[in-house]
Amino acid sequence: MKVKSRNQNIFILGWTFLIAVTISCNSQSQPNKENQKVQAKTNIERLKYTTGVRSFLEDSRGNIWFGSDKEGVCLLHNGMFQYFTTQDGLSHNQVRNIYEDKNGLIWFECGEGLSVYDGQKISVYKERNYDSTGEWKIGDKDIWFKADQIGSGYNDLERASGVYQYDGKKLSYRTFPVIPGSDDVHGFQYSISTPFVRGKNGTIWFGTYKALIGYNGKDFKILNDEFFGLTKEERGLHIRGFIEDRKGNLWMANNGSGVLVYDGKEAINFTTKHKLTKEDTKGNSLERAYSIGEDAEGIIWIGTVDSGVWKYDGTSITNFTEKDGLGPTFISTIYKNKQGELWFGGNGVYRFNGKSFDRIY
Repeated sequence: MKVKSRNQNIFILGWTFLIAVTISCNSQSQPNKENQKVQAKTNIERLKYTTGVRSFLEDSRGNIWFGSDKEGVCLLHNGMFQYFTTQDGLSHNQVRNIYEDKNGLIWFECGEGLSVYDGQKISVYKERNYDSTGEWKIGDKDIWFKADQIGSGYNDLERASGVYQYDGKKLSYRTFPVIPGSDDVHGFQYSISTPFVRGKNGTIWFGTYKALIGYNGKDFKILNDEFFGLTKEERGLHIRGFIEDRKGNLWMANNGSGVLVYDGKEAINFTTKHKLTKEDTKGNSLERAYSIGEDAEGIIWIGTVDSGVWKYDGTSITNFTEKDGLGPTFISTIYKNKQGELWFGGNGVYRFNGKSFDRIY
């Protein structure tokens, strides 16, 4: 009986030791797993794009999309990046603008053509309608896209400068009521160069390289070099970004002639007025303006090709550059997210912290 009891005690002690070792190993391995997860997220906190971020979208599901200049598009979902290129269904690896339609589909306006994401995959969208090019109308949630050409102008089916309108069911081409000049044989002048903007009075505004075109449902308003009194001797419009601010003023970022502001009655060259040309500053200037945005406080922010970011609070103007946390690539886009924050797209994604810029992606 004593031998049996001794054996039982040894057996119980052995199992107790084994259980204790197992628990100890599990408790030690668990932090390692957590560390691996944290490390994985840390490794992908920043976008891998080298050609620059050209577009943003924060969709209705809380996902964030980043369009690049030459490397496709990236989806940020649950803290993880997923990259897509032409091999994954994009029509072109330059993603100029990203939109979400009323059905929840994500649209990519590429350098050439359109692509769409249905929640599972990206595919090239090929359907087009050219039977009603002059039937202009405005829908509350319509999306407007540039022509299909990779550079500028229009193809043989489009036949004239214009835009594609998507009403949730059909993609139709609408031509602008303009006549290209003799020096505009390829349609560059009225080729879309910016995202469309839905104005406060219902007007849809289209930024083209050499004109800002507005349509209110009945009439067109065309703001071009002639409208602004710009001569051939002067640097005319080369619109790369524009906004309508909270007061209804139109701000146009021109790559070469600076920033123009139009209040509905008259236009001023903001760059010239504030003596921010290269000739005036002898350094960083506001001539090559490329992107523009307005923050929640009504402050205007302007991104440039080679002179960082400029801030205008209605009184003073401040310039931010690499010494303030920005990367070396020019600021090609400024995006307001759903919380009212401005994101600045360049060689990464930056956010102003009140004093300088932090890279957030």
